[in-house]
Amino acid sequence: MDILLQQLINGVTVGSVYALVALGYTMVYGIIGLINFAHGDVVMVGAMVATTVVTALVSADPGGLSPWLVIIASLALAIPACAALGWIAERFAYRPLRRAPRLAPLISAIGVSIIIQTLAMMVWGRNYLSFPHIIKPAIYQVGGARISSLQLIIILSAVAIMAGLLLVVHRTRLGTAMRATAQNREVAGLMGVNINTVISAAFIIGSVLAAVAGVMVTTYYGVAQYTMGFLLGLKAFTAAVLGGIGNLGGAMLGGLLLGIIESLGAGYIGDLTHGVFGSNYQDVFAFIVLILALVFRPSGLLGERVGDRA
Repeated sequence: MDILLQQLINGVTVGSVYALVALGYTMVYGIIGLINFAHGDVVMVGAMVATTVVTALVSADPGGLSPWLVIIASLALAIPACAALGWIAERFAYRPLRRAPRLAPLISAIGVSIIIQTLAMMVWGRNYLSFPHIIKPAIYQVGGARISSLQLIIILSAVAIMAGLLLVVHRTRLGTAMRATAQNREVAGLMGVNINTVISAAFIIGSVLAAVAGVMVTTYYGVAQYTMGFLLGLKAFTAAVLGGIGNLGGAMLGGLLLGIIESLGAGYIGDLTHGVFGSNYQDVFAFIVLILALVFRPSGLLGERVGDRA
């Protein structure tokens, strides 16, 4: 039971990050039907910007600044950088292709991903960047398992952000406009909704969530690198598909389930196979889940089966 509880804690921590990133995928897909494969690279940019800011502040004043103040400062720069990146991608790469065949924006998204990775490599180099160990998390005992204050902050912050997003979508005029646009863009436009503004807002909100996820990842693992967004993005996309892409609740559920499945798979199956399929192979479990979801439940756990209209 102690091992199970520990793996659940680790899985919920990682799953909270997956859920935040998956929300960006599902918001964009729900409104314009685009799978934005560059979204994981936006997470990477947030992580790289945060690492650069924290490193600069720590080097300028070692031990003089509060660690949490440094993290807030990194967020204050990572969020606008990622929001601007998301807006630029939507405005110049996706908007001109909005009425094109569905394959065209998909290829464009892959191209945007490659461009972002290349630019990041030119700015930050190929090597891993180390995130300064400015936070010394307290460790708490929960039964026979341990949870750190950093894990608690990641989980609680993710829950608060996801709850805030649900309030925005279901209780504000912008959220109403988003839901109307997702239902029918043409009719929403006739009713006075500015479609371009709504779609840009979806990209910006998703990019803000990506920036927060990037800061969480680099703080938790202590490293950042220009290719880190590729695999993270694929896992978040898997989480969105698992929960039901286009469904906000599904993205949250899918992210948490994927994190738990990865953690349990790496822990228990690794023990049963004497480490052959341990933590080094935990990525395999994510894509096994994706294949099973596509085979047995293509619409996702909370998705709806929608028939094609003539």
